[in-house]
Parts: sequence; C-alpha cells; structure tokens
Amino acid sequence: MSFNIIEHAEGKIIEVQLSGKLSKEAYEAFVPATEARIKEFGKVRMLVVLHDFHGWEAGALWEDIKFDVKHHSHIERLAIVGESKWEKGMSTFCKPFTSAKIEYFDIADLEAARQWIHADMSNAS
Repeated sequence: MSFNIIEHAEGKIIEVQLSGKLSKEAYEAFVPATEARIKEFGKVRMLVVLHDFHGWEAGALWEDIKFDVKHHSHIERLAIVGESKWEKGMSTFCKPFTSAKIEYFDIADLEAARQWIHADMSNAS
C-alpha cells in the first residue's frame, strides 16, 4: 500500500495518491489531515489518483463509510483519476454518499482532473 497526500497552495484542495490495497492505517493518517482542512476551510475539494489500486481492506472500507457519512456535505468536488472500468464505477458508487460534484478521469487526463478540481475557486462556497 502506498499512500501520499500532496499539499497544494490552495489549502482547500487535497490531492491523495493511492496504490495497492487501502489499509485502516492509511485512513488513520488521512482522516486527521482532511478534517483539519475541513475545519479551516469549511469545504474541501479532493483529487484522488489511483495507480495499481486493489480496493480496501475490510477495516479501511468501514473507515471510509464512516468518513463519508460524517463529511457528506464537506466535500464540494471529488475527482477520481484511475486506470480501470471498476475505478470509473467508483465515481458512480460514491454519489449517494456525498453532495460533492464527482467526475472520473482516466490517468492519461490527470492534468484535466487538476484543472477541473481548481475550476471556479473564486465562486466556491
């Protein structure tokens, strides 16, 4: 499992790069960092880049569900960048769990995903 959070100058944007199988330990690192941004900015935008992603361990899936329920309205945009059809399906699966605008991008379109996640920042709530 590889997990990396990339800092952006615009503090409300969180870029996360994941590969392998997401573990509960990764969530224990991710959640406090994300909640600190939510506390500071009210709403955040997330860019999740999946490379050779194999899903969640059971404990991580539970942490993901708890996070989604708690922060349903705190994520205003979510871009999922991936390499496979099932990762694209994740963007559809996520929609009932968040009020965020969600878009899926192929890994070849990573720059387009970054542009989308930054779009309309001055008009954002």
